[in-house]
Amino acid sequence: MDGKRVIGVDLGGTKILAGVVDHDGHVAQRREHPTPTGSQDELLAGLDAAIEELLEDEIAAIGFGLPSPIDQKAGRALQAVNIPLDESVDFRGRMRERFGLPVGIENDANAAAYGEFRFGAARDVESMVMLTLGTGCGGGAVIDGKLFRGWAEFGHMVIVHDGIPCQGTCTGHGHLEPYVTGVAATKLAHAEFGPAVDAHRLVRLAAEGEPRAVEILEGIGRHLGSGIGTLVNIFNPELVVIGGGFAAAGDFVLDPAREVLRREALAQAGDRIPIVRAELGTAAGLIGAGLVAFDAVE
Repeated sequence: MDGKRVIGVDLGGTKILAGVVDHDGHVAQRREHPTPTGSQDELLAGLDAAIEELLEDEIAAIGFGLPSPIDQKAGRALQAVNIPLDESVDFRGRMRERFGLPVGIENDANAAAYGEFRFGAARDVESMVMLTLGTGCGGGAVIDGKLFRGWAEFGHMVIVHDGIPCQGTCTGHGHLEPYVTGVAATKLAHAEFGPAVDAHRLVRLAAEGEPRAVEILEGIGRHLGSGIGTLVNIFNPELVVIGGGFAAAGDFVLDPAREVLRREALAQAGDRIPIVRAELGTAAGLIGAGLVAFDAVE
């Protein structure tokens, strides 16, 4: 594997982000394309084209971060909400056969957590939990240096019994996701300030000292802290990392989350486990997908 590189592909509902990744997490030839969502065949053809654009002799494997729970044994995506991909496709087998290379697949938020663990905010610890706050709420965990390969759909833990409906096609109620995402913040901002104010404007208003904007973000942060408290009590990580676009809310959300964590975590874990923002930005999922590719070889 010396000198070899891999292709990492971070597949999202709106874009395909692909690049060539080396063992040190450096990304070359980064490419971004719109995600074809008209049909499953169009989506797969778009992924093929993105990979073919980057293929060269030294590429050793391909890794994918997919926005779906993953059946690792079967190599399939089980329920992708925002893209036309379902379990009828042996995704890993298809890509392996098409390109003649080892292929690894992982949930996109798991991949982002993996990237932050190796090369980002969690590079100095052995165990971490990550939540990604964007349109949805994803998550991932690394325990004793190994990526947790389960579903890790942390956004779908129940924090309020019979609470508000979840987002998208999820039929659940009271899940963490509809309380802490950018979508959730935008809905609250619309109700308070009108349709011109979205999540990003809400954060700007809070920074300008608008008291109601600060209160809304604090409420989001307290719900986030409840979810983090549960994860800390399950995994006992050394660090909690918050990523995704809505992480831009920063301490307006993270400070109340820290306060609730101190209350909810066992053995005073909330006093010793930091909650920090991710460092790799939009590259986290791409780099993590590259690490998944290296794992497929090794």
